[in-house]
Amino acid sequence: MYRGRHVGYLEGLRYKGQENMLAWVLHRITGLGILILVGTHVIAAFFLNAIGDNISTTITTIYESKPMQVFVYFCVLYHALNGLRLIVEDLWPPLLRYHRELLWFQWLVFLPVFGLPAALMIVSLWSGGA
Repeated sequence: MYRGRHVGYLEGLRYKGQENMLAWVLHRITGLGILILVGTHVIAAFFLNAIGDNISTTITTIYESKPMQVFVYFCVLYHALNGLRLIVEDLWPPLLRYHRELLWFQWLVFLPVFGLPAALMIVSLWSGGA
């Protein structure tokens, strides 16, 4: 028997998740970020071959900038680590009991692997490096 719930629009949009929902949202955002980067790369290659060098150079300058590189590095690294965690949970279902601990372990691996190179890239940007 169905018991309908009448939930308002704003109440339905309210964030109720914890680590699980944050991981889900970040996985989608980083996947979209990777898709946008690959798309701009393909568009730049198309313009280089079809039209000329000016448009391609402009697009390439955008996605080769340091802030974009930090964003892409975040997207690729987070998406890969979260995907590996999901694969581990899918292949070994008893580990689902430790889902929260696996999420924290993922962040424990992600933060230093992302933080140090990103910090170095940002410092080189501030110091005027290319």
